[in-house]
Amino acid sequence: MAKIIQRQKLVPNIHVIEVEAPEVARKARPGQFVILMPDERGERIPLTLADWDAEKGTATSVFMVVGTSTEKLSRLKAGDELPVYVGPLGRPAEIGYFGTVLCAGGCFGIGAIFPLARAYRQAGNRVLTLLDARARYLLYWEDRLRKVSDEVHLALRDDQILPQEYIPYRLKELIAKGERIDRVHVVGCTYLMSSCSEATRPLGIKTIVSLNPIMLDGTGMCGACRVSVGGGTKFACVDGPDFDGHLVDWNELYARRKAYLEEETRSLCEWEKTLFPGETKL
Repeated sequence: MAKIIQRQKLVPNIHVIEVEAPEVARKARPGQFVILMPDERGERIPLTLADWDAEKGTATSVFMVVGTSTEKLSRLKAGDELPVYVGPLGRPAEIGYFGTVLCAGGCFGIGAIFPLARAYRQAGNRVLTLLDARARYLLYWEDRLRKVSDEVHLALRDDQILPQEYIPYRLKELIAKGERIDRVHVVGCTYLMSSCSEATRPLGIKTIVSLNPIMLDGTGMCGACRVSVGGGTKFACVDGPDFDGHLVDWNELYARRKAYLEEETRSLCEWEKTLFPGETKL
């Protein structure tokens, strides 16, 4: 059992969870993830590591509420225990000196790019950070990311902001202004990662994405997280989660992520009935 040190809502639908996990904190590297269960009847879900403290013995992740398991996780509090918390899993991100690295993140990915930006900068790179949000009130950790970045740029989609502010347009805008970018690293929803990959493809900029397919055991045995990359089959849990965004079969990934959408929706509805017996939720 792993004890929760804190669980806090950062912005609507986005939470941070810090867990007492000395072994994970001691071995964690940027780009890796953990698998946990919110309760004994829950499913195993992967969460990217957003930070860790080896001395304190804790590991931190940022997650978005999208289904039953993350809804359960969002209701836990400090002192509660997780029956399963394993990691670090996956291959660490390739960190080295590349020149200028742009780290882009949206939703839960804003938290996930923090250790990446920190590590790239420690390796001597000039780090540009690009944050995507539908509105300013949905931004979080901006202050933390400014401390590990040379520049922070925002792609906001408030009503008063033009649609062109969406993150691929901001990325192209930076390049059009003469900003030399040697590598792009994107973490967030599938659409964000695929659209950024398409934005950099004609420019020939190496673009790394952290894939988030359906995942069960995290050891490569179940095959649920298989993805097509460069014409071959890879498993995100052991071959990734980082891959070259220009080689990913995005259409296949979109289809696989929707495979259990109906079952996931039904599960959440049935679980909510146990919380609100006798009520009909619209």
